[in-house]
This record gives sequence, structure tokens and C-alpha cells, in this order.
Amino acid sequence: MSADELAGDPLSAARRLLGATLTGRGVSATIVEVEAYGGVPDGPWPDAAAHSYRGISGRNAVMFGPPGRLYTYRSHGIHVCANVACGPDGTAAAVLLRAGAIDSGTDVARSRRGDAARTVALARGPGNLCSALGITMDDNGIDLFDPNSPVRLELNDTLAAVSGPRVGISVAADRPWRLWLQGRPEVSAYRRSPRAPAPGASD
Repeated sequence: MSADELAGDPLSAARRLLGATLTGRGVSATIVEVEAYGGVPDGPWPDAAAHSYRGISGRNAVMFGPPGRLYTYRSHGIHVCANVACGPDGTAAAVLLRAGAIDSGTDVARSRRGDAARTVALARGPGNLCSALGITMDDNGIDLFDPNSPVRLELNDTLAAVSGPRVGISVAADRPWRLWLQGRPEVSAYRRSPRAPAPGASD
């Protein structure tokens, strides 16, 4: 299994990442929920909700490849979120890791998340996932398939997925690019942005 398997379109990469094992600083988790994001208007997957939509910058450069690199950003200036670059090198696309089920290192994850967090919710939501696995902004750009990386990714068998709209975005809000594993309690709740058009009125 290698990063080359993520070099296709973002939705196919998102499906491939469901069920993958993410390991970071003493904690491993199975990815149970993801969101796919495309890129620039004249690219193969135009996506107004993507950080890369307006072109390459110092902030989003990792989204332009190569595939298998970790792209981190802060949500609302607070929570670190983890994305996996996908698509061909030089073409913007990434998959947001939204939720995971802790497989090992539960005590370590709890020490990072706090005693009040239920086990099922330790890595539910992109910010909590990064907190539980110790992923920080300093990890931006690392190769997730390098065995020496502090955060590593292992692809497993492709699993059946359920799809629906992405969470909390105000543009391209109906695109069914959020994928999750049916019946997993670790999957986060869907929340539509109050700034999004009425359902059915957005790409």
C-alpha cells in the first residue's frame, strides 16, 4: 500500500481512506469519516469549498501534492485539522479526516482530550482527532507513508461507505463528498452551515 493509491480523484481517494489506520505519537485509530475536497476553478475538480480554490499559496501548498502528504490547518483559529493530499502531484485535492475510532493508546488519547471525553468520542470530529493523536501544525507537509514520520497512514481494504453533504460549509454545500462507515458511533453529527443555501440549491 502506498501513496500512489491516492493519486486519483478526491472522492475515490476519500473512499480509499475510509478504514485506513492513522497512527500518531502513541495512538492508532481507524478512520471512519472523511470529506473530499477538490481544487481550482480550471482544474479537474473545481470546488469552491476547498482551501485551494483560489490557487496555490504558502498556506495551502501541500494540497497541490504530492499525494500522501499531511495538510494541517486551524479551524476557527483554534482546532488543528488533518487532511491527506491526493490527486496527481501538482493538482490540488485533499481529504479531510473527520473522525476515527481509537484502536490502541486509549489512555494516551484520553490524557490529551481530558477525562470528560467518552471513549467513543475521543477522535470524533476533525479537531478531536488531531488532539487525540497529538497532530499539530508543525506536522504540515510530512509524508504519511514514511515509516519514520511521527504520523503515519496505512491503507487497508476498501469498505462500503455512506455518502452525504459535507459539514458546515456555505458553498458547494450539497455535494455528497462526505463519506462515513455505516453504524459506527464515532461518526460525527451532520450540521449544515446556516450560511448555506437551502438544501438542493447549492452545488
